[in-house]
Formats: sequence, structure tokens, C-alpha cells
Amino acid sequence: MAVSKTNKKKQQCYIAVPSQIINSISSSGLQSLLLSPKKKNPSFSVKLKLLLNNPRFWVLFLFVFGFVGMLKLWFNFETLLPFAPNPCGIFQEKTSFLNDHQVSQLSIGALNLGNGEKEEEGDEKNEFWKQPDGLGYKPCLDFSSEYRKTSSDIVKGRTRYLMVVVSGGMNQQRNQIVDAVVIARILGAALVVPILQVNVIWGDESEFSDIFDLDHFKEVLANDVRIVSSLPSTHVMTRPVEEKRTPLHASPEWIRSHYTRKLRRDGVLLLRSLDSRLSKDLPSDLQKLRCKVAFHALRFSPSILELGNKLTERMRSKGPYVALHLRMEKDVWVRTGCLPGLSHEIDEMINNERKQRPELLTSRSNMTYHDRKLAGLCPLNALEVTRLLKALGAPKRARIYWAGGIPLGGKEALQPLTSEFPHFFNKEDLALPGELEPFSKKASLMAALDYIVTENSNVFMPSHGGNMGHALQGQRAYAGHKKTITPNKRQMLRHFLNSSLSETEFNRIILDLHRDSLGQPELRKPGRDVTKYPVPECMCNGTMNHSST
Repeated sequence: MAVSKTNKKKQQCYIAVPSQIINSISSSGLQSLLLSPKKKNPSFSVKLKLLLNNPRFWVLFLFVFGFVGMLKLWFNFETLLPFAPNPCGIFQEKTSFLNDHQVSQLSIGALNLGNGEKEEEGDEKNEFWKQPDGLGYKPCLDFSSEYRKTSSDIVKGRTRYLMVVVSGGMNQQRNQIVDAVVIARILGAALVVPILQVNVIWGDESEFSDIFDLDHFKEVLANDVRIVSSLPSTHVMTRPVEEKRTPLHASPEWIRSHYTRKLRRDGVLLLRSLDSRLSKDLPSDLQKLRCKVAFHALRFSPSILELGNKLTERMRSKGPYVALHLRMEKDVWVRTGCLPGLSHEIDEMINNERKQRPELLTSRSNMTYHDRKLAGLCPLNALEVTRLLKALGAPKRARIYWAGGIPLGGKEALQPLTSEFPHFFNKEDLALPGELEPFSKKASLMAALDYIVTENSNVFMPSHGGNMGHALQGQRAYAGHKKTITPNKRQMLRHFLNSSLSETEFNRIILDLHRDSLGQPELRKPGRDVTKYPVPECMCNGTMNHSST
């Protein structure tokens, strides 16, 4: 180690030299190195000439030069070399003294770092990261000849306009926008860019173009539905007919029979609250249109996409990662009729709030908490998520990105996860100072960032159902059936409660229960959303027809 001493007049440099080199030098030689000669040797030029003509000198010179070069490459001794740019600048800002024990500890640390890198490389080959067999399914949105034939007349239309107001969180709004496009197609109307209702819970006043790329939206759907930013001057003074009586799961026939006459008469139709209003079982072309809107047209705005991709790359920088959508917020526990199990006081608080506001309970109010739990109707808490991940083979060094709101109980609620999987991040952890500032006060934009990082993960698992989990399941299936774990809560929770099971037996049972719940292709059944199950209407393999004619 070198230490620099400085005074106002001059600067002296001391360079550490190994004791083996010192011992190999004779005392006279050492003196000649350390003490400057007081008188100039008169025969110096003669001796220098003889030295330069001696072949042994050049052999020795090359050996020393090569040895020093190797030291520089191996140990980064650049600052210790006498011809370094500033040999006296070594550790001037902060002088450090290392004894032999500390040096050995540094060497051990470097060795462990290397082993850690190898361990991470080994983690990438872990069975947990293995992707499901997609069975050759790929996107196929080949519309029928009849659909294509009627498209030109629909997109040229200038007399009918559909206005829609969509509500809820970002993912709920996304679902309603998909159905709004399909309804506009059914009615042969132009769609005015959907109006996003101000969210009363989060106070989010985001507009469509704040969340989604409007130009891209119009361009992708140009041959399906005409999208306009506002009503034309010919209709701007028209009072739109507001329809509030759209039933759940309405068929295309019902929509045409109830809305076409009003639309022809007044020119503008206004629909609100489209959530689940359109049937899940539509003709093939309209199902494909749903997929086209969800998976192609609804792209996030450039600013969201840019930051979302940056956060994704920061997660990917150390290898594969798993994304969790954790539903542990206070309102989730209240609405589901479930308890977080953090403490008696917190459980009592949730029970009291539920009694005071029974309208918040979403369904099956006659069921007890225990019955709901065993029926698979409750979100998984952090301990259950941890046990499930471990049973499915997630390595301890797995990097985890968690999406969702602040859980009830704060960090304490996440403690089982963070203690077992220390590489645990959310967008706040990954973002640089100031990066989240333009988005932080708008819940929809923050949810969009979560969506991007989660969509791009190697493995995704939601702790509970919901719009985001369903949307991501379909998006990841459409992208090639990326691994998506669907917790089999109804079957597995009784094993969670069985304390007599050994860890090995528990892991075997849980793994067996999820062999077919890892994102493999699954045919859509009647009543299911095609944007969650895109096979067979929107994806096909070599054994299926690619068009519907």
C-alpha cells in the first residue's frame, strides 16, 4: 500500500515493494537505490554506452518490462507503477491501511463473488425457469372474406358515432375499450376515442392518450373501425342518446336490434359501464377483433413504454426473473370477505369495516371466511406465496418483481417473502431518482408500468384473480405461452393447513397439482374471455385452419 505525504514545498512518494525483492538486493545496491549520488560520475557516459551495447542488458530489460506488464494486467497495479500518470495521487482522497488478514479477506470475497456468478448461471438452468410447450400455437388473425368485404363501407361511414365512458382501474378500462371497439363494429359506427371516467378512489384524471398510444390505436384499427378524436361539427351540437339498460353478456343481435334505430335517428349513441356487457361468445371474426384490439392496438404511450422497458432491462440484467401480482391491499381483503392473518387486531379491523359497509362484499355473503378460504376465493398472503414458490422449485437467488398496491400491514406483510427471497423489487426500487415523478400521482400510469415489467418476466404468478391477472395471462399466451403459474387454490390450501406433511411430501403434492397450470395452451370454453384464452380463435398451429371463411 502506498501513502502520499504532502507539504507546501515538495511532495514525496513512497511505493510499497515486496520484501522478497528487498531481500534479494545487496546492502550496497539498496543504498544506491535509496540514496541519490551527490556527485556526478565523470565516466557515466562511457559506462552507459557499454551497458547499451551489452546484449544481457537488453534481455534483462525485456524480462523486467514483461514482468511489470503482467503485474499491471493481473492486479491492476497501474497506480503503483513508477511511470503512472500520478504516482503520488494514490489514495490521496482516502488513505486506507490493510493488514495481511484484510488482504486475504478481500481475496476470499473476490473468490466468493466468482462462485456467486457461477451460481446465478446455474440458476438459469433451474427447472423453475423452463417454459411450457406451446404446441406450435402462433397468432393468426385472418378475417373472413365477408368481414373484409364489409369493412370498407364501415370505415367510410360519416353518419353514426358511438361514444363510450369507461370506468374502473386501468385494466378494467382496457377490457371495456376492447368491447367498445367491437360494439362500434357491430353497429357500423365510428368510435369516438373513449372517455376515461375519473376514478373516485385514486382521483386519477388520466385521459386515453395519457395511457395509450392514440396514433397507433387508430392506425392498427384503420381497416376495422373508424376512430375519431372528437365528434365532427355536424354532430357536435347533437345531444347523444344515453343508454343505461345494456344487459350483461348481450349478443350482437341484441345490440343491433336495440341500438341501430336510435343511432340512425340521432347519429350519436352514448354507452356507459361496459364491463361484461358484451357476450364472451361472439362470431369468430369479432373474437379476432377483440384480440386485435387487446394485443395489437392498445399499446402504451411512448413515455410509459420507455420507462417500463428500462425497468424491465434492470430486472433482466442479472438473469431471469419472476413477477408476482400481489393482491394484499386493504380494500381487497374487505371486498373478498377474507382476512390477511397478520394479527388479531388487523383481522378485527377488516371484519368491522365489512360489517359497516356490507355493499363492498363482492359475492357469496353467506359464506364464512374459512369456507371462502377453502373454496379458493381468497388472495394468497405472503407466507402462502412463499411456500408455493418454494414448492414449485423457485431458487432462493431468484429475482422477484412484485406488482400491486401497498399491502395492508406494509413491509411486515411481505416479510415471509423478503426473508426467503432477498432479491425482491418493485418499480420504486428499480427507478432512478425522479424517473417516477411524472407518473406517481396517476394510478393508471403506475399500473401500466407494472403491466410492462410483469408482461416481460420469465415467470408470472398472481396471488389472486382480477383484471390484471387475466389480461396478462392472455397477453403471455398470445406471446408464445410464456410461463404463467395459476395457483390451484381450491386444491392446494387444505395441504397448506396439514402440518403433518413433511416439506418433501408437501412440495411433491403442490408440484403435482400445478403440472397443468403453468401456462400451457388451453382451449377457450364457452363463457370465457378470448383475451384470456386466445386459443383457438386467435391462435392456431399446423393442424388448424388459419381463416374463417
